[in-house]
Amino acid sequence: MNIKIISDSGCDMSQREAKESNLTILPLKTLIDGIEYRDGIDIMSAEFYEKLDCCQSLPSTSQVTPAEYADAYSTALESADDILVITIGAKLSGTFQSANIAAADFPGKIHVLDSGNVAAGQRILVDYALRLRDQGCSINEMLLKLEQAKRRLCIIARVDTLEYLKRGGRLSKTAAIAGSILNIKPVLGLENGEIVILGKARGSKAGNNLLTDLINKQGGVDFSMPYMLVYSGNDDALLKGYIDNSRCLWEGHTGHLPISIIGSTIGTHVGPGAIGVAFFSNYESHRN
Repeated sequence: MNIKIISDSGCDMSQREAKESNLTILPLKTLIDGIEYRDGIDIMSAEFYEKLDCCQSLPSTSQVTPAEYADAYSTALESADDILVITIGAKLSGTFQSANIAAADFPGKIHVLDSGNVAAGQRILVDYALRLRDQGCSINEMLLKLEQAKRRLCIIARVDTLEYLKRGGRLSKTAAIAGSILNIKPVLGLENGEIVILGKARGSKAGNNLLTDLINKQGGVDFSMPYMLVYSGNDDALLKGYIDNSRCLWEGHTGHLPISIIGSTIGTHVGPGAIGVAFFSNYESHRN
């Protein structure tokens, strides 16, 4: 059985990586000063953060449309028996709804899964789906295992500021103000598909320590599953500093730390200076 996997650019996988993995990535769009860019196609992360630094107003983002999904489904079904669609979290974007609207015209062939996550969190779920497909799992086996894995899926990130999330409507004004005073570095996570503040620390070093503490609190990293570090902006110095300061998480477990750069879709909402870790918890379901 030939299974095609489709995701969206919310997972920050490059088009090159997608092609190498026989995966289709549909781009979300970012509007910057009146010009629309397809995430990962018309604009790459480096150019986006340069534009973000000097644009006249905060960029806005838009979902993948049902028509774009329908075109992708038609193309994929020329060679595939089933299509698995893994979308950016449904509470963060209308992309999940678009995927389902388009699926109605292909009864029994399209299986849409809400990742309940974003960025590297969505990415490692996609990576796990690719692993299952390549192991020869059926579509029903894949869906069952992915739903089970979602209960252990975590992304925890330290952001430099909550201003972008507030302005983009992804976080309440009250929560944003609480994290903007006294050099507070908020640490964020996802609960039930929504962005929440897990903790706040004064200064970058304390924020890094809190990030590590929260990873351990969630059960630590299951290194038998996909995992990934992530950062936003054009400077990875903050992430490198975090890796050096959190050796206790990695040493003895892995010699390789995969790293992803947040693209324009998610970068619009978190801004530069964010660092994070996406992983599957060792707990049966992650704790908050």
